[in-house]
Amino acid sequence: MNIIQEFETIAAISTPLGTGGVGVIRISGDKSFEIALKISDKDNLTPGKIYHSWILDDNKKIDEVLILPFKSPNSYTGEDVVEIHCHGGINVVKNILDIVLKNGARMAERGEFTKRAFLNKKMDLSQAEAVDDLIHAKTSDFAIQSAKNLSGVLAQKIKQIRSNLFEITSRIVAGIDFPEDVAQVEYSYLVENFEKSIQEVNRILSFAKTSDIMRQGIKVAIVGRPNVGKSSLFNALLNLDRAIVTNIAGTTRDVIKETLDLGVAVTLIDTAGIRENENIDKVEEIGIEYSKQSAMEADLILFLYDALEGFTDEDKVIYEIIKHKPHIIIANKIDLIAGDYAPVTSNTISFSTLSTDKIEELKEKITSKVCDVSFDDTEFITNKRQQTCLLRCAESLENALKAAKKEELQDMIYIDLKSALLALDELTGEVVTDEILDNIFNHFCIGK
Repeated sequence: MNIIQEFETIAAISTPLGTGGVGVIRISGDKSFEIALKISDKDNLTPGKIYHSWILDDNKKIDEVLILPFKSPNSYTGEDVVEIHCHGGINVVKNILDIVLKNGARMAERGEFTKRAFLNKKMDLSQAEAVDDLIHAKTSDFAIQSAKNLSGVLAQKIKQIRSNLFEITSRIVAGIDFPEDVAQVEYSYLVENFEKSIQEVNRILSFAKTSDIMRQGIKVAIVGRPNVGKSSLFNALLNLDRAIVTNIAGTTRDVIKETLDLGVAVTLIDTAGIRENENIDKVEEIGIEYSKQSAMEADLILFLYDALEGFTDEDKVIYEIIKHKPHIIIANKIDLIAGDYAPVTSNTISFSTLSTDKIEELKEKITSKVCDVSFDDTEFITNKRQQTCLLRCAESLENALKAAKKEELQDMIYIDLKSALLALDELTGEVVTDEILDNIFNHFCIGK
């Protein structure tokens, strides 16, 4: 049975709830056109045209709208789809959705529109996952990279690798099943092609770390003793006065967090100054413990010390706590020093939070510390599920390569090849379980 015919007609609000210019209600399924005609003042809807209409409920006008009809298979889901573009007030879109549901649709589940698009072969699973990445992208760079996957960059590469492996598999099977008519595949040919396929899979995997960083972001904690300029640096990086800055030690008594877009989403953390002093109160003491905890949980630490006072014993104590973590040492208040200054290490950045001269240099150093590859050079974006599939594929191909080099029976090589193909098919969704689908699409928002 055609999968389109198995589904009920669904509907949901596809724009964020809130006051806005436009709200969109999407309907998908066999009854989409029927429902749209029931609730509007139109007698007919022709796909490819935009209709100005009124939504009616028991002949009462609810809102003035635009109706966009799409006929299967030329729609997002591959089914009949109708989009109703109404005014963006919360109650307006909710009222229209209620009317749609009352007239024969059911409420869509999370990600159900995109799930249907995948099941109806409008996109493969990697493209469906790219939709979710695009919606939830925390930075403009990750949004651009997600759009590349949505356009099929990863899907096409996997298809190319799979096609090559399938060709080899077919030739091996033909040689096994018809030995009198088809010659056995040359082992040199197998070795050459296995090595090429492994190289291509590993190239995709080489961007895995960058993919994870772009998707998840990083935590950067600013650490140091009191009054070295941590809050000033925090404000300078954000280019706004977010943290209170004074010359009084212990001004920052809690952890302050803000997000910074450096091509990767950076959670910037301003911490309380770390010091050992019998006179500190309970609140500052708690703040210091939070600072130490933030430093341990951070992906990168910006360690500040006062260049005017030099690298003090207190600085050394704090540095011993954080030196095993990825870090950047910053000698702050360099503007107060007359003449040359010798930093504590050759990699120390001499800096003044009162000047913006080295802010961009620091930002570049932050990203280079956590990522070996430039985000602009990132060719493929993958998630953990896709990386697991690729690793399984590479492992199976490595086994096949070893067997080919030893000229083992091609029946055994065929088994490893099938495993490699199965891993790629799971990545694209050619072979997939309900559990995997539910896990993927349950992360989507309702309406997408």
